This record gives sequence, C-alpha cells and structure tokens, in this order.
Amino acid sequence: MNTQNRFLFWGILLIVVLLSVSSITFPIFVAQTVKNQNVICIDAGHGGSDPGKVGDPDILEKDINLSLALKLQKVLEKNNFKVYMTRNGDYNLADSKDNQKRSDLANRKQIIFENDPSAVISIHQNSYPSSDVHGAQVFYPQGSEKSKLLADSIQDALIQGLDSSNHRQAKSNAEYYLFRDNPYPIVIVECGFLSNPEELKLLQSSSYQKKAAQCIYQGLKNYLDGRN
Repeated sequence: MNTQNRFLFWGILLIVVLLSVSSITFPIFVAQTVKNQNVICIDAGHGGSDPGKVGDPDILEKDINLSLALKLQKVLEKNNFKVYMTRNGDYNLADSKDNQKRSDLANRKQIIFENDPSAVISIHQNSYPSSDVHGAQVFYPQGSEKSKLLADSIQDALIQGLDSSNHRQAKSNAEYYLFRDNPYPIVIVECGFLSNPEELKLLQSSSYQKKAAQCIYQGLKNYLDGRN
C-alpha cells in the first residue's frame, strides 16, 4: 500500500470510529437531560362541587386555589420547569358517587405518582373562627425530612416576601390523605385565612396572588438548589 492510499485508509477508518462513538453517546446525553429536568406537580385544592372553605361574602376557596396555582404554573414554566396540574379548571376528580372526597384525592395522588415529580405543591387556603388570625403556613408529612426541608424553605420565602409579621413555622401533619405513602417531597401551602377580612381581600387580588406564587417558586428553587 503506497503512502497516499495508507493516509486515505486511516482517514476513512477515523471517520467511521468517530461516527460510531457519536451515535452511541448522543442518545445517552439526551436521556440524561430529560431525566434531570425538574418536574413539579401542582395541586389546586378542591374544585367542582367541593368549594372548600368559604369567605365572606361567598368567596370560594376552590377559585382562589386554582387562580393561584395557575399563576405558579406560569412562573415555573417560565423558569424551565415541567409542570403537571391535578386540575386546571373548576372540577374535581371524583369518579365515585359513594365517597367523592376519597375518590377525588385518590385520583389526585395517581396523577402525582404517574409523573414522578421532583416535588409536589398543593395550594389551599385556611380559615378560623377568630377573624384576627392570619398568615400563610406550610404543612408537610410527618417523618419526611425532604418534605420538611421544602416546607421550611417555602415558609421562609412567604414570610420574607408577603408578611414579615407572620411568625408561623412549617408544621408536620400525619392526617392529610395526599401525604400518606407518598415518597415525593410534598407540601400543602395554606396561603392565608379567608376568615380574616384583610387577608381575604389580598387573596382575591391578582397582584397579591402573583406575589405569593413568586414566593412559593423562590422557596422551591432554594430547596432544589440546596439539594443538588
């Protein structure tokens, strides 16, 4: 084999090797990118025939939950998160007439499990017999350290961004259905009290809802940054 043919042979061989390597590694790179993308599940509490708590005059928790959840979805998607919603309209997920509440919650949990999220955020509002009580509070499943870290982070962000006079701390709970046998970091964010006239007015405000959504996002981001 003369020198010219030898160079041609080795050049072709090098190209074949490079193409083979690239065809092997490229799909692996893509798979890793998809797997590492943060997936968040947002649950807007109640809906449909289940109004949740009712504020005066007839302000329904389900409507505030959905409005705020959709704003949080926008913030997350703007920051390159993949978001799944348990509901995006005024309906519940019950498929049984016998025990609608349990059926609704079971189907919400199924959506969560199907999408294997990095975290789950359930949006709710609070209420209390005394109208003086106010302030956002985050709940997490008892015994889940990951959920506690997420709850603490969101609680801190809500206090800093919404109400510095709020001295509430994230609190554990062993009773909520969504918390049971749930392996994912999950929190319920009670964004305020519908029984407090001032907070009720704020919670109906689009600008306040956007602010609350931004705080929840910031708390989530701080948690995820600390985890990585």
